[in-house]
Amino acid sequence: MSEEVDREPSSTGQPGEGLGAIATWRQTSITSKALLFGVFVNRLGAFLQIFLVLFMTHKGFSAGQAGFALGVYGAGHVLGSFVGGWLTDRLSARAATLISMLGSAALIVSILYINVYWVILLAILTVSTVSMLNRPAAQAMLAELTKPGQLVMTMAMYRLAINLGTAVTPIVGVALVSVSYNLLFWAEAFAAVVYSAIAWRYLPGKATPEEAAATAAAKATEPKQGYRAVLADWRYDFYLAAVFLVTIVYCQYIAVLPLAIVDDGSSLWWYSLVVSANAIVVAVCEVPATKYVQTWPLRLTAIAGFGLVAVGYGVYAIALVPVLLILGTLIWTMSEIIGAPTTFAYPGMVAPPHLRGRYSGAMLSVFGLGNAVGPAVGVWLWAHVGQTFWLWAAGVAVLSAVCARIGMRRPDEEPAAAEPKTDTTAPDTTTPEAAT
Repeated sequence: MSEEVDREPSSTGQPGEGLGAIATWRQTSITSKALLFGVFVNRLGAFLQIFLVLFMTHKGFSAGQAGFALGVYGAGHVLGSFVGGWLTDRLSARAATLISMLGSAALIVSILYINVYWVILLAILTVSTVSMLNRPAAQAMLAELTKPGQLVMTMAMYRLAINLGTAVTPIVGVALVSVSYNLLFWAEAFAAVVYSAIAWRYLPGKATPEEAAATAAAKATEPKQGYRAVLADWRYDFYLAAVFLVTIVYCQYIAVLPLAIVDDGSSLWWYSLVVSANAIVVAVCEVPATKYVQTWPLRLTAIAGFGLVAVGYGVYAIALVPVLLILGTLIWTMSEIIGAPTTFAYPGMVAPPHLRGRYSGAMLSVFGLGNAVGPAVGVWLWAHVGQTFWLWAAGVAVLSAVCARIGMRRPDEEPAAAEPKTDTTAPDTTTPEAAT
């Protein structure tokens, strides 16, 4: 047996394949390129979440009411990811994207003209839910269109599109708010319409009869359908647990770290440096680093991507002096650079074709849930244990790495939920595996 066959497949499932960003981009289909551009445009116009608290107080509501509205918005993200995965598999990625963008464009503007608090909350929940329907659709479509050996790099470019859009959004938003909130909301609606136009023009529509027949045949062989089929893959459940736990820990640099720095008597300038350093390093280094990370064995990517969060926060536990703040930040930033592209690509690696939307929707749902509950849990724990909090956070991050190691199977392995069918009358000897 050759050395290439003996070697463990990389995280992409394709040994030896490590194309850089430019080479991958050249081989990327026009549909995928259009989708990535649409994601960037959509994120560039995602003003509501950033300016929601200011908008609510501008309308005369209290800070507490505004904060609760922001929590409702986060709940909509979790619900939207879940529904978006179902909608993608039920209809198509194109249909889910069009419903998401056109629906959110209409709903976002309606918030301007609502003055009753509970009605505004309902509108915010609906807008947030509908606006997230496109995320599982985008990830499922990229997984469908991308060669297996290039999926991690494609997801790195997908994350770059999101991060670039997110980085520019506050600057553009402040400029629009200086004119009026009406302009801000209409601009977000316009960005959604632009993305819907891109989806209408470039994303494929209904499946061909052959594809529909293959999907129906795949569904017929499964004992469980829909999200029950996702949960039946117990190893994928461990992966979901890993994403949930590491997200709860990761978001503490926004929730608890500023409180810890102030309580330690240090200047908030160090906090701004930490946040800026993370954003800059990820934006500059993630895509180039993925050229090499995508060729690593999946077990190494899982352990490093999740485990380095524990190391970085463990450094914070020593002391929050400037040198350790910077060192710890660089370490957990490396976890994002190493692990995030593979983490986002993983659902597309292992999902059956007819369940790509639900596998991505499940991951995005637990990711959103972790971001929603993480700050509240973190602040509560910090108030009770103080500096020891960072050891607790590191411990949870270690647990997430263990879950990732258990749950993230290689793409060439059979799903954990698959039960081999046996024929007692005539054994199948058409393959070497069956013959043995």
